[in-house]
Amino acid sequence: MKTLVCTKPGEFAYEEREKPELQKEQAIIKIKRIGICGTDLHAFEGTQPFFEYPRILGHELAGELIAVDGVEGFEIGERVSFIPYFNCGECVACRSGLPNCCANIKVCGVHVHGGFAEYLSVPSYSLLHGEGLSFDELSLVEPLAIGAHGVRRAGVKEKEFVLVVGAGPIGLGIAEFARIAGGNVIMMDVNDQRLSFCKEKLGVQHIVNPLNDDVLLKLKEITAGDMPTVVIDATGNLKAINNAFAYMAHGARYVLVGLQKGDISFSHPEFHKREATLMSSRNATRHYFEKAW
Repeated sequence: MKTLVCTKPGEFAYEEREKPELQKEQAIIKIKRIGICGTDLHAFEGTQPFFEYPRILGHELAGELIAVDGVEGFEIGERVSFIPYFNCGECVACRSGLPNCCANIKVCGVHVHGGFAEYLSVPSYSLLHGEGLSFDELSLVEPLAIGAHGVRRAGVKEKEFVLVVGAGPIGLGIAEFARIAGGNVIMMDVNDQRLSFCKEKLGVQHIVNPLNDDVLLKLKEITAGDMPTVVIDATGNLKAINNAFAYMAHGARYVLVGLQKGDISFSHPEFHKREATLMSSRNATRHYFEKAW
């Protein structure tokens, strides 16, 4: 089968590899659609942590089920996707119902080969039914699930201001689930075209471009001087992550959905006096994949 391999930072190569054969408690998907995630871009750039080369990238996908073992309720030829985080089922996180941050996790396209190929073998327990979605729609379930999980981590409440930093696909999902939770969304990005899309298509009332705006002043104006009580980063950009500590209200929660290799740096006194909360949001659980339908 044909595969597209990231051989080293900045370089792809087409390779012919053996089509996978059905193994015990595995399923084989014929890839029909696959998205390009920020994770894939970071891998190509050489900035993705927990990563080794060469690697077949890709984990946002939809396809046709052509073989399956060890799970009931799926039919050959069915339209499917999957949860691309393969967990051990035994570590402290898995025992606590948190397979998304399993201590021994194998993320498809990061720790193991992914879906930039004609066929992909995955654990049968990871399969998801197509639920009547098109291949295009089904390939977007994973990034939407990440957004839903991030909003749950933040615990967004009715009418509070939620600053979403980064208006890419993950940020758009976060914004929409924050709106559904009742939050007043503020979208920040350096791309005016993305910000216009948020305002015109998603109905986001407040937009901020740090290249053009005095961010602190504008956030104070929007929030009547309070600043956002929730800040969610969806950029994975170190400068953006560090800058956003200054945007938090007293008592705020800051959730890092974006990921990069560097060290976070912030003022401890400024963080401490706010009694702020900093947390990460990694991947998503099955509940949030089903919520994304």
